[in-house]
This record gives sequence, structure tokens and C-alpha cells, in this order.
Amino acid sequence: MARIAYILLCHKDPAGIVAQAKRLTAVGDFVAIHFDGRARPEDYETIRSELAANANVTFAKRRVKCGWGEWSLVEATLLAVRAAAEDFPRATHFYMLSGDCMPIKSAEYAHRFLDSDDVDYIESFDFYNSDWIKTGIKEERLIYRHWFNERNSKALFYASMKVQERLGLSRKVPGDLAMQIGSQWWCLRRRTVEWVLDFVRKRGDVMRFFRTTWIPDETFFQTLVRHLVPEHEIRTRTLTFLMFTDYGMPVNFYNDQYDLLVSQDYLFARKISPDAVALKERLGNLYAARDARFQISNEGRTLHQFLTGRGRVGRRFAARFWETEASVGRERTLMMVTCKKWHVAKRLVDRVRLVTNMPCVDYLFNEGTTELPDLGGIQSTLEKRTRHRRALVRMLFDYWQTDNLVICIDPASMDLMHDFFNDKAAARLLEVECEFSDDYLLGHARRVGLAGDRTAPETLDKLLPTIRYDVKFESDRIRDAGFKGFSRLREAATIDENTLALQEFLGIPVEKAREIAATQHLFVD
Repeated sequence: MARIAYILLCHKDPAGIVAQAKRLTAVGDFVAIHFDGRARPEDYETIRSELAANANVTFAKRRVKCGWGEWSLVEATLLAVRAAAEDFPRATHFYMLSGDCMPIKSAEYAHRFLDSDDVDYIESFDFYNSDWIKTGIKEERLIYRHWFNERNSKALFYASMKVQERLGLSRKVPGDLAMQIGSQWWCLRRRTVEWVLDFVRKRGDVMRFFRTTWIPDETFFQTLVRHLVPEHEIRTRTLTFLMFTDYGMPVNFYNDQYDLLVSQDYLFARKISPDAVALKERLGNLYAARDARFQISNEGRTLHQFLTGRGRVGRRFAARFWETEASVGRERTLMMVTCKKWHVAKRLVDRVRLVTNMPCVDYLFNEGTTELPDLGGIQSTLEKRTRHRRALVRMLFDYWQTDNLVICIDPASMDLMHDFFNDKAAARLLEVECEFSDDYLLGHARRVGLAGDRTAPETLDKLLPTIRYDVKFESDRIRDAGFKGFSRLREAATIDENTLALQEFLGIPVEKAREIAATQHLFVD
């Protein structure tokens, strides 16, 4: 059976570190601790004294002063790994943790998971061809030597790099290595760890190279494991669940996110908020639990993004010049049908097309599969369609040689509505108001990735009111915008009431409007 040696890198909260070590070793696993050399000596002494009698805890033989982005983090990891490998000969796996991590599965589950597949778990993506690095320098991390820390000596960091660039002092990556990049939170088998330690002893050239690279904790183990281990024995993923905000900062988890965390397909999570005392207690008890069962739904990232993004109303960027200068055309009328149930809107415009012979287009800004004529490539992607929205619609008017066009648009696309209402063309908006059952909203959550087939009922109960409010919020926002030429078609209204709304929106005779309003099964799901 798997037995895990946890490599615990930490720099604060001695009480939390002691509790973490006791929790992990109580079920027979091991812990090797490196406590930052910059931290208070009395904190380190507290940890050592509290854990002195625990035979399943060891400490790095030497403490390193760690700095973000520096080699010192890799050096500290290697020191703790060596201590674990020497002191815990029965450890089968070595798992990187920080003091902010907590288990989100039981030890039983973790051991079974690791026993089920004889592989290493480590993110290792091609350094040059992947998009893992989102911002900042990339190749410069490797080809220049970095002696200064970009965070606390920014001027010296970039000046040093500029001097090397000017003098042509770039260097090559060791020829036999294919550089990889990925998260520092890995889980490796004992054999792999022993191979890495042996490689480190023999390859001084590689060690000298990595000592002056920038952020080597994202490249060192990732590259060496890929170099030493057959590809089919590597799973390019981490077993620690973590997310980042739009600003590149780690997401913190709180007391009310227990259900979300334990339903993810991971063994640990970071970062748990220091204030989430109740969450830490529940997760701590979970690790020692026997016969615990887990429903893995794995919708955490999309769910978190949805729930935290509700307050972000408005445009993130200013309009492009081609959006503000282009016009659909002064003598034209653009009619927009907005409905959260896309199938209802499509059914409606199909009927409009049949009865009136007007050209109608489905959700051209929301669905990439919407059929459009060839307009020279502007229609090829949703990004292009949205960026050149007025030009696209103008070309559709020209293509069909018409002055009236009906399109479908999602209620969340307020920026598009505002843009078209500000155009020289006449604009009208028809909101199709539908009834939403709980089953439909839950189905919607599954379709868009907010929930899965195995999402816990407790999570669904919390999610449902938020989705229902979101639909209502979008509808209220449309009405509050005060668009001229706004009409409403309602599932709860009579055919006569909907006939008047369609007549006003489409500008057609009442007989044709009634024919459309009387469409059978228009609102059926």
C-alpha cells in the first residue's frame, strides 16, 4: 500500500505546521519539513520541540533563506526530499505541500488513488511551445543569469538582464535537456525521487545552470522528471487543487466551500484562508476518516468563476475605433431577439423567417456554429464577429440586400445591445420571457460546466438561487437600460398580448403577427 512522505515547505504559523504534521502522520504517513531560514528562530524551535517525539517527522538538515522566484526554493525542496528519502525508507511517494495546503480527501482515498496507477504526477509542458507563462519574460528566464530578485530589486534585475543582452552574454540550455514548465506542486514515486537525487549528484553543469535561472521551481523538477522517466509513466497534472484570480493571485478558500473542495478530482487544495478555522477542522477530520465516499464532479473552476464574477458588470476595455466609427446604415432596421432559452428564440425566428420572409440569424455572437454566409473571413470566429460587430451586421444587410434583419442575442450581451442602439441604424429589442423550472436551471448549469452529473445535492442547492437570480438580474438590467423600441414576448401572456408585442417589434400586419404568436410548442423545453 502507498505510504506518502510529504515535503512540507513553510515559513510561518508554527501551530498550524505542528497540527498539519500530526494530522498527516496519524494515519501512518510521513512529513519532512523545511522551515524558511528567514523565519523567526523561536518559531522553528517551537515546531521542533512539539514534534520531537514523532518518529514520522523529520527536518531538512539545513535551513535555507528562501526568496520567491529564486533557486533557494528548489534548494530547500531538495534538502527536504533528501531527508525524507534517507529517514523514511518505507515511503513509496513524495508529495510537495505548503503550509497553506489541506487535504480534501481521506488518507484511505489518497493511498488507493496512488496505488491504482504506477505513475508520477507533475505538470511538465514544453517550455517554448506551451502558453503556460501568461505574462512577463519567457526565454529570458533561461538564457540570462539572474542574481537579483525581480520582486525586491526590480531595477537591478532588469539592468543586469539588459547588460547581458547588450554584451551578448546569453547562454544555451544544457543540450540533453528538453526544458519543461509547470506547477511546483507534484507527487513523485520513490524511484523517480532517487533518480533525481542521483542526477543532481552527477550533473554539476545542470545544477550550475538552474541556480541562476528565474523561477526554477517551475522548471527544475518538471524538466528532470521528463528527462528521466518514460513519458507513459507521467501524468501531466497536479494532485493539488489551486486557482488564480484575474490578477494572478492565488484564490483563497473559506468555510462555506467545503462541498466544492471535496468534490474536486484532487487530493489536496491550496490556499485555505487563515481565517477558515471551521474549514480546516472539517478537512483535518476528513483525512483520518474511514470509509469516506466522494462524488467527484470537478466543476470547481467554472463554478468559482461564475459565482465570483456576478458583480463584474460593464465593459473591461474601451471600444475599438472600428467599432465606434463603423455604422450598420442609417436607413436600416436591426431587430434583436434576446432570450436565455436559446432554443425558444431559435424556434421563434424560424417562424418569423417562414411567415415574413425576413432574413434571420441565430446567436451569431454567442454560438460559433451559427450558419453564416462567407463574408471574407470576418465571420470565421466569435472573437472576430464580436470585435467587428457593426461591420459584420452591415455586411449581412448587404449580402441579403435588405433593410430589415433579425438576429438572436444572449441577455448577458449588454455591451452589444448598447452598441447597436447607439448606431445610426434603427434598433429594436424583443425580450422573450420564459418560465424557468429548477430542473431546467440545473440542466443549464450542467451544460455550461457549473455542475456535473455527480455534483453533490448540497452544492446544487447553493447554486440554484444564484443562477435564478442571475437570469432575473439580466432581465432587469435590460429593462433598466431604457432602450427605445423595447418589447416583451411572455410565456405567461395570452396570444393577443404576444401578437401586439410581435406586431410592434417586427412592424408587420396584425394577421401575420398573430400567426407567429400562435406557434404551437413555442416555449416547450
